[in-house]
Amino acid sequence: MTVPLLDIAGLTVSYGGAPAVDAVSLTIIDGECVALLGPNGAGKSSLLRAVLGLIASSGTVTFSGTNLNSQPVEARVRAGIGYVPEGRRVFAGLSVRDNLEAAMFAPAAERGRRLEEIYLLFPQLHARDRDAAWQLSGGQQQMLALGRALVQKPRLLLLDEPSLGLAPALAREVFAALAGVSSRGTAILMAEQNVRLAATLADRTVFIDRGTVRASRSGEELRDDLASMRLPGLAQSPDRSSP
Repeated sequence: MTVPLLDIAGLTVSYGGAPAVDAVSLTIIDGECVALLGPNGAGKSSLLRAVLGLIASSGTVTFSGTNLNSQPVEARVRAGIGYVPEGRRVFAGLSVRDNLEAAMFAPAAERGRRLEEIYLLFPQLHARDRDAAWQLSGGQQQMLALGRALVQKPRLLLLDEPSLGLAPALAREVFAALAGVSSRGTAILMAEQNVRLAATLADRTVFIDRGTVRASRSGEELRDDLASMRLPGLAQSPDRSSP
């Protein structure tokens, strides 16, 4: 039996006594991409933040066999969990290179190799290497946010709404890069509302509403459903990307 990379058991997050995440259990294996789908306020972002330890929760989070409940955020990152929050949140006044270097936990000899890997994955960042982050387009800032997480060499990447605010073409470009990340063996747990984009990447999809898992299916099943329009409420949901 395959041991999960991430094992979430009975995870609960509450705000003011009301559960945002209600006893969710979920496992992810090495190299798997799982998409959390659901409406605004469903609890997707809270689940990701709880896994990283950014907010208080009950239940159990186990990563690579280690219980993380008592571990601070820094320890979880060093253990191999990367995180890209909603809204990108790069250091606007720093250059692309300085943003990436600031995120590294690596000896000097390794830093150059890691930068090169990011620039190969995101050639647009290489071309803007010395430019300040605020000078980048929204899509390039999202690539930079992804790069900042990936230079840490995570085994699991948590993504919160990676397509949010991106023009459709840029969103597709970002997801193409994420497919490359996934193909290299990095597991991904992604909160996303653009179902069609999520379906291009996900091995498995989990539908969450009001903090509770309502359904789970394979990525292939979701792609088949979208192709045959058997999910009209989801397949016809508006693209939240900007035109």
